[in-house]
Order: sequence, then structure tokens, then C-alpha cells
Amino acid sequence: MDYQELGKKLKDILKLEREPVALKWVSREPRDIPREEEKSRFCTKLNKALNGETFYSTVEEEECMGGLRYTGMKDPSNFPKNMQSGSFLVPGGVYKNIPAVQRSWKNNLAIDPGIFVAILFAPLTRAEFEPDVIFIVGNATQGMELLHANAYDSGSHGLGADSGPICSSMAAVPYLTGKVTYGFGDIGSRNNMKLKTEEIMVSLPATDLERVVLNLEEMKTKTFFR
Repeated sequence: MDYQELGKKLKDILKLEREPVALKWVSREPRDIPREEEKSRFCTKLNKALNGETFYSTVEEEECMGGLRYTGMKDPSNFPKNMQSGSFLVPGGVYKNIPAVQRSWKNNLAIDPGIFVAILFAPLTRAEFEPDVIFIVGNATQGMELLHANAYDSGSHGLGADSGPICSSMAAVPYLTGKVTYGFGDIGSRNNMKLKTEEIMVSLPATDLERVVLNLEEMKTKTFFR
């Protein structure tokens, strides 16, 4: 499958302003991709790839607890107690109290720690690896068309995400469930990525990419999508 060509078609059909991002979890560090040079948050890494950068990241380059926990880079039992409880989120106004944090976290899927050592990030149009997940930022109309394209031949509905961190909802969830996911991002990702007010997010399991692109092409010949 030519993922670079599919990325170009996806970007052209939807008229995306920024690059779709290819993500891949690997059990050994690659030799042909540069390692990220500094620590950053998972959502910031996505933003770098949206803007054209290609790199890989390990536990050493991840500075966010959510990025470490939900992408499987670190066992959460090794976090400080305030991070295990979620109490650090209360003063900032993300949750009212620790029980609310704990209840919310029960719904956040995470990749098991200890399996992978790095995550690859690249614009899909230039990715020289077979991705696991495709992450897309666009406006509401572009997101709607992606969801229609997913349902076009399958009748399948995507999984909607709300206030959960995107390292779970837009990365771990499509990876673990094989389902298209969509949402508005959480407060941390929207602030760190400096998203426009109208921008939303959609993630596709890479195994669905060709089908979705072909469906988009066909849909554009139909009355409602011309």
C-alpha cells in the first residue's frame, strides 16, 4: 500500500491545511529516522508532525504523564502519588475533585507498558514506514466527510471522544479498538497545539485508510458531496 500517495489524495480531496500524521509504535529504535532532540508533550509531537517534521520519540523525550501513560511508554505505577491519584489536575480546574478524576480515567484506554520503546511521527505524505494510526486535524465539515466516508460502505459509526486526553482518545483508542475516533481535543492539547477554534480531530486505524480514501473519491461524484 502506498501510504504517501494515499496521504496526498486525502489531503487534496478534503483540502486539508495541515498534513495528516502517521503514527507507529515500534519495539526497537529506528536507524533511518532522527530522534526528537528535546522533551515535549505527546500533543506537541503531533503538532510538529502536522507541520511537516519527521522523528521518533522514546520515554526520554516525553514530558507529559498522559503521553507516557496512554501511549505505553511508562508504567503508571512508577509515577509520583499525586499523578497516580490525579490530584494535580484539580487546582488547574480540569476536574473538581479526585473522585471525578478517577472516574474519568476509568474510560481512558492505554497501551500496555513495556511492549514498545519508541513512537514514530511523520507527515503521512512523507512517511517511509507502515503506520498504525493516522491523525487528522481539520474543520467540522472535513471531519464530517471523513465520518461519512467511514460509514459509506460499512455503516460503521466512529467513537466520539470528549474531555479525555488525546494521547488516549486519538492514539491508544484507534490503535487498540481498530475504530475511527473523533473529538474536539482536551484543554491540554488545544492549548499546547494552539489549535484554531474551529478545528477538530479524527484518527483512523491505518488499515482503514485506503478504504476511506476510495470512499471519499466516490462520494465526491455523488449529489450531496459535489
